[in-house]
Amino acid sequence: MAQKEIKRSIFAKFRNYFIAGIVVLIPIGITIYLTVFVISISSKILPKEINPNHYLPYNIPGVEIIITIVLITLIGSISVSFIGKKALDMFNKFLNRIPILRTIYSALGQMTETFRSSDNKKKNVVLVEYPRKGSWAVGFATNKNSGAIKNKVKKNLINVFVPTTPNPTSGFLLMYPEDEVIYLDLTFEEASKFIVSAGTSNPS
Repeated sequence: MAQKEIKRSIFAKFRNYFIAGIVVLIPIGITIYLTVFVISISSKILPKEINPNHYLPYNIPGVEIIITIVLITLIGSISVSFIGKKALDMFNKFLNRIPILRTIYSALGQMTETFRSSDNKKKNVVLVEYPRKGSWAVGFATNKNSGAIKNKVKKNLINVFVPTTPNPTSGFLLMYPEDEVIYLDLTFEEASKFIVSAGTSNPS
Protein backbone atom coordinates (compact mmCIF):
# COMPACT_ATOMS: atom_id res chain seq x y z
CA MET A 1 0.00 0.00 0.00
CA ALA A 2 2.78 2.40 0.94
CA GLN A 3 4.55 1.71 -2.35
CA LYS A 4 1.34 2.41 -4.28
CA GLU A 5 0.87 5.69 -2.41
CA ILE A 6 4.44 6.73 -3.27
CA LYS A 7 3.83 5.91 -6.95
CA ARG A 8 0.59 7.92 -6.91
CA SER A 9 2.37 10.83 -5.24
CA ILE A 10 5.16 10.78 -7.85
CA PHE A 11 2.60 10.57 -10.67
CA ALA A 12 0.56 13.45 -9.16
CA LYS A 13 3.68 15.64 -8.93
CA PHE A 14 4.65 14.76 -12.50
CA ARG A 15 1.15 15.62 -13.69
CA ASN A 16 1.11 18.93 -11.79
CA TYR A 17 4.54 19.87 -13.16
CA PHE A 18 3.40 19.00 -16.69
CA ILE A 19 0.27 21.15 -16.36
CA ALA A 20 2.33 24.00 -14.88
CA GLY A 21 4.70 23.74 -17.86
CA ILE A 22 1.79 23.99 -20.29
CA VAL A 23 0.38 27.02 -18.46
CA VAL A 24 3.78 28.75 -18.68
CA LEU A 25 4.57 27.77 -22.28
CA ILE A 26 1.20 28.55 -23.92
CA PRO A 27 1.35 32.37 -23.50
CA ILE A 28 5.09 32.40 -24.27
CA GLY A 29 4.58 30.28 -27.38
CA ILE A 30 1.64 32.33 -28.65
CA THR A 31 3.54 35.58 -28.03
CA ILE A 32 6.60 34.31 -29.93
CA TYR A 33 4.40 33.00 -32.76
CA LEU A 34 2.55 36.32 -33.11
CA THR A 35 5.84 38.24 -32.99
CA VAL A 36 7.35 36.10 -35.75
CA PHE A 37 4.11 36.40 -37.74
CA VAL A 38 4.10 40.21 -37.47
CA ILE A 39 7.77 40.38 -38.47
CA SER A 40 7.18 38.14 -41.50
CA ILE A 41 4.14 40.15 -42.57
CA SER A 42 5.93 43.50 -42.13
CA SER A 43 8.87 42.27 -44.23
CA LYS A 44 6.45 41.57 -47.09
CA ILE A 45 4.57 44.87 -46.74
CA LEU A 46 7.69 47.04 -46.61
CA PRO A 47 9.07 47.72 -50.12
CA LYS A 48 12.47 46.17 -50.83
CA GLU A 49 13.90 49.56 -51.76
CA ILE A 50 13.63 50.82 -48.17
CA ASN A 51 14.15 47.50 -46.39
CA PRO A 52 17.72 47.27 -44.98
CA ASN A 53 17.48 43.47 -44.82
CA HIS A 54 17.30 43.45 -48.62
CA TYR A 55 20.79 44.99 -48.85
CA LEU A 56 22.56 43.62 -45.78
CA PRO A 57 24.29 40.22 -45.91
CA TYR A 58 22.28 39.13 -42.87
CA ASN A 59 18.78 39.82 -41.55
CA ILE A 60 18.08 42.06 -38.56
CA PRO A 61 14.87 40.73 -36.95
CA GLY A 62 12.29 43.42 -36.28
CA VAL A 63 13.91 46.20 -38.32
CA GLU A 64 10.91 46.19 -40.69
CA ILE A 65 8.56 46.83 -37.75
CA ILE A 66 10.65 49.80 -36.56
CA ILE A 67 10.75 51.31 -40.06
CA THR A 68 7.01 50.70 -40.51
CA ILE A 69 6.23 52.44 -37.19
CA VAL A 70 8.45 55.39 -38.16
CA LEU A 71 6.77 55.65 -41.58
CA ILE A 72 3.25 55.48 -40.10
CA THR A 73 4.17 58.15 -37.52
CA LEU A 74 5.64 60.33 -40.28
CA ILE A 75 2.51 59.96 -42.41
CA GLY A 76 0.39 60.80 -39.35
CA SER A 77 2.38 63.99 -38.70
CA ILE A 78 2.04 65.02 -42.36
CA SER A 79 -1.70 64.28 -42.39
CA VAL A 80 -2.41 66.81 -39.61
CA SER A 81 -0.47 69.59 -41.38
CA PHE A 82 -2.18 72.08 -43.69
CA ILE A 83 -0.72 70.57 -46.87
CA GLY A 84 -1.39 67.03 -45.64
CA LYS A 85 -5.06 67.81 -44.92
CA LYS A 86 -5.48 69.27 -48.41
CA ALA A 87 -3.83 66.22 -50.02
CA LEU A 88 -5.93 63.82 -47.92
CA ASP A 89 -9.09 65.72 -48.82
CA MET A 90 -8.24 65.43 -52.54
CA PHE A 91 -7.54 61.71 -52.10
CA ASN A 92 -10.89 61.21 -50.32
CA LYS A 93 -12.74 63.01 -53.11
CA PHE A 94 -10.98 60.85 -55.69
CA LEU A 95 -11.95 57.60 -53.93
CA ASN A 96 -15.53 58.78 -53.43
CA ARG A 97 -15.93 58.90 -57.21
CA ILE A 98 -15.17 55.18 -57.58
CA PRO A 99 -18.38 53.17 -56.91
CA ILE A 100 -17.03 50.07 -55.12
CA LEU A 101 -13.96 51.61 -53.46
CA ARG A 102 -15.90 54.52 -51.97
CA THR A 103 -18.19 52.12 -50.08
CA ILE A 104 -15.28 50.14 -48.61
CA TYR A 105 -13.15 53.22 -47.88
CA SER A 106 -16.01 55.13 -46.26
CA ALA A 107 -17.02 52.18 -44.04
CA LEU A 108 -13.44 51.52 -42.91
CA GLY A 109 -12.89 55.24 -42.29
CA GLN A 110 -15.97 55.48 -40.08
CA MET A 111 -15.00 52.34 -38.15
CA THR A 112 -11.44 53.52 -37.42
CA GLU A 113 -12.74 56.96 -36.46
CA THR A 114 -15.17 55.36 -34.00
CA PHE A 115 -12.46 53.23 -32.35
CA ARG A 116 -10.08 56.21 -32.27
CA SER A 117 -12.70 58.31 -30.51
CA SER A 118 -13.02 55.61 -27.85
CA ASP A 119 -9.42 56.39 -26.84
CA ASN A 120 -10.47 59.99 -26.26
CA LYS A 121 -12.64 59.04 -23.28
CA LYS A 122 -15.79 58.80 -25.39
CA LYS A 123 -17.94 55.93 -24.17
CA ASN A 124 -18.01 53.25 -26.86
CA VAL A 125 -17.52 50.05 -24.85
CA VAL A 126 -20.89 48.53 -24.05
CA LEU A 127 -22.49 45.52 -22.42
CA VAL A 128 -25.33 43.78 -24.27
CA GLU A 129 -27.35 40.63 -23.82
CA TYR A 130 -26.05 38.13 -26.38
CA PRO A 131 -26.66 35.50 -27.70
CA ARG A 132 -29.74 35.24 -25.46
CA LYS A 133 -31.39 36.97 -22.53
CA GLY A 134 -29.34 36.52 -19.38
CA SER A 135 -26.06 36.08 -21.29
CA TRP A 136 -23.82 39.14 -21.57
CA ALA A 137 -21.21 40.17 -24.12
CA VAL A 138 -18.82 43.09 -24.36
CA GLY A 139 -19.12 45.07 -27.58
CA PHE A 140 -18.38 48.42 -29.17
CA ALA A 141 -21.12 50.93 -29.94
CA THR A 142 -20.23 52.15 -33.43
CA ASN A 143 -23.07 54.55 -34.17
CA LYS A 144 -26.73 55.39 -33.71
CA ASN A 145 -28.84 53.59 -36.27
CA SER A 146 -30.80 55.81 -38.62
CA GLY A 147 -32.67 55.44 -41.87
CA ALA A 148 -34.62 52.48 -43.21
CA ILE A 149 -33.94 50.03 -40.37
CA LYS A 150 -34.86 52.50 -37.63
CA ASN A 151 -38.03 53.55 -39.48
CA LYS A 152 -39.02 49.94 -40.00
CA VAL A 153 -38.77 48.86 -36.34
CA LYS A 154 -39.84 52.31 -35.05
CA LYS A 155 -37.24 52.27 -32.27
CA ASN A 156 -34.07 54.18 -31.46
CA LEU A 157 -31.34 51.65 -32.17
CA ILE A 158 -27.61 51.49 -31.44
CA ASN A 159 -25.27 49.64 -33.80
CA VAL A 160 -23.05 47.35 -31.72
CA PHE A 161 -20.07 45.33 -32.96
CA VAL A 162 -19.59 42.23 -30.81
CA PRO A 163 -16.11 40.76 -31.48
CA THR A 164 -15.23 37.08 -31.21
CA THR A 165 -12.66 35.55 -28.84
CA PRO A 166 -9.68 35.36 -29.12
CA ASN A 167 -9.69 37.06 -32.55
CA PRO A 168 -11.41 40.44 -32.09
CA THR A 169 -11.11 41.37 -35.78
CA SER A 170 -14.12 39.18 -36.58
CA GLY A 171 -17.51 39.40 -34.96
CA PHE A 172 -21.17 40.28 -35.37
CA LEU A 173 -23.02 43.50 -36.12
CA LEU A 174 -26.08 43.71 -33.87
CA MET A 175 -28.67 46.43 -33.43
CA TYR A 176 -30.08 47.04 -29.95
CA PRO A 177 -32.70 49.43 -28.60
CA GLU A 178 -31.01 52.28 -26.70
CA ASP A 179 -32.46 51.21 -23.36
CA GLU A 180 -30.92 47.71 -23.72
CA VAL A 181 -27.36 48.96 -24.14
CA ILE A 182 -25.23 49.43 -21.00
CA TYR A 183 -22.23 51.75 -21.43
CA LEU A 184 -19.07 50.79 -19.53
CA ASP A 185 -16.32 53.03 -18.17
CA LEU A 186 -13.66 51.09 -20.06
CA THR A 187 -11.18 52.12 -22.73
CA PHE A 188 -10.95 50.36 -26.08
CA GLU A 189 -7.63 48.81 -24.99
CA GLU A 190 -9.04 47.44 -21.70
CA ALA A 191 -12.05 45.92 -23.45
CA SER A 192 -9.87 44.39 -26.20
CA LYS A 193 -7.55 42.83 -23.61
CA PHE A 194 -10.56 41.32 -21.83
CA ILE A 195 -11.87 39.86 -25.11
CA VAL A 196 -8.53 38.53 -26.38
CA SER A 197 -7.76 36.88 -23.03
CA ALA A 198 -11.13 35.08 -23.11
CA GLY A 199 -12.12 36.78 -19.86
CA THR A 200 -9.09 35.65 -17.85
CA SER A 201 -7.98 39.29 -17.55
CA ASN A 202 -10.80 41.15 -15.83
CA PRO A 203 -10.94 44.92 -16.37
CA SER A 204 -10.79 46.95 -13.19
